[in-house]
Amino acid sequence: MNADARRFTALVLAGSRGPDDPVARATGVTHKALAPLAGVPMLLRVVRTLHASPSIGGLALCIDRAAFAELEQSVAAELLTNVQLVVPDRTPSASVRRAIEQLADAMPLLVTTADNALLSPQMIEHFCAAAPADADLTVAIASEATIRRAYPHSIRTYYRFGGEGYSGCNLFLARTPAARKVAAFWSEIERHRKRPWRLVAAIGPLTLLRFLLGTLSLEAACRRLSGIVGATVRAVEMPFAEAAIDVDKPADLVLAEQILERRGG
Repeated sequence: MNADARRFTALVLAGSRGPDDPVARATGVTHKALAPLAGVPMLLRVVRTLHASPSIGGLALCIDRAAFAELEQSVAAELLTNVQLVVPDRTPSASVRRAIEQLADAMPLLVTTADNALLSPQMIEHFCAAAPADADLTVAIASEATIRRAYPHSIRTYYRFGGEGYSGCNLFLARTPAARKVAAFWSEIERHRKRPWRLVAAIGPLTLLRFLLGTLSLEAACRRLSGIVGATVRAVEMPFAEAAIDVDKPADLVLAEQILERRGG
């Protein structure tokens, strides 16, 4: 495989939740993506990391243009250099669907978020190398054991599969346009989140019961989801605890700055 064949287009989701987002409110910005972390906007940290990653070629930002109005001119210029803009949709899943349609000629598409501020080139290279070639969509996850071993007091959301807890890493690889089906399914789940019977109908009562009891394995869950959406979904377990630490609340800002200080910036 030559160097060009290993290069992916990266998409950063940086849609705004408004000034009432707890991180935006705590840092005095209108868009969470622009919250400073050790003096550097989170979005800029992610963009710099992607530019520094050998597997990444093109770059796209899913962001409201109004966000650039509050940035210093030099920062805005750096963010917009060699970047394609995608207009955000109502939800992250809808934004991914729109981006896959808009960037179809630039796939495979590595998707991450602006609050994934601890993302490193090493994480990206590991994930890109480990993502199965036959999967339409690959999801990065980290085990509860990995996270708690490094950061025992960090509060994460865990989903249990086969007796082990896993947390998402806000890192996905949409290898084919069929990945749009997964985003569409997730949009439906979000739309019906207040109607639990719709969730049962979509997933199936037996699968849902096995998940609730913690007996559904990760592999079985991926197979079931693949069958439901009509696209192959796989998961890659990341050996980096930091891959699962995004900045969703002020306490995450404190932890992320401590980690960055240990890294040296």
